[in-house]
Amino acid sequence: MNESGFEKLSEAAVCIVGEYASLRWSCHSNAPNMTALILGLVLFLGIHSARIVADGTRSAFIAQRGANAWKGLYTVLSLAGFALLVWGYGMARQQPTVLWAAPPVWTKHVAALLTLVAFVLVTAAYLPGNGIKARLHHPMTLGVKVWAFAHLVANNTLADLLLFGGFLVWSIVLFASARRRDRAAGTGYPPGKTSSTVLTVVVGVVLWAVFAFWAHGWLFGVRPFV
Repeated sequence: MNESGFEKLSEAAVCIVGEYASLRWSCHSNAPNMTALILGLVLFLGIHSARIVADGTRSAFIAQRGANAWKGLYTVLSLAGFALLVWGYGMARQQPTVLWAAPPVWTKHVAALLTLVAFVLVTAAYLPGNGIKARLHHPMTLGVKVWAFAHLVANNTLADLLLFGGFLVWSIVLFASARRRDRAAGTGYPPGKTSSTVLTVVVGVVLWAVFAFWAHGWLFGVRPFV
């Protein structure tokens, strides 16, 4: 990151902190959008991190009020957080705070390849009996990690850094925590079948192709291969 990028990042950070302190939106025209994005990340990643940072509180809540009450709270906070981060990120992209020079074109190709891997990993989390899950144990979390890193490689704005950087840090911590729980509990994973592994890869590639060549542009207005 060059000096100008640091200056812009520092200015944006000071602006957001100032908005929280004063409860006004006069510091920076993009501050409300950034605040929505940050609040969405806190809600979404926070509730998804309950087993990492507040497992005792989570267990006590379930013991007192039941599993359904926890699931309800989990769902509400997840949906609210997701809605806020999607809205905040989308609005922030309309007035981007650029942190460094635009990444070279080849980074888009690297990102496309990495997201292909991410789609296969996420698919492996849902299709039973595949060797990818048997080997990696938590392919969903790894898929999020690869997806987030891919988008950091190919983007250069403050909103991208907050969104994808937040998910990257969260997925790293979550994966390490999940592996520790597995070791503590002696959790074993049955070996996968070749047929299920091949099916997982095929489904992941197809989903990636649909998303990369059509859905990504329709949903976010960005076409990775254009």
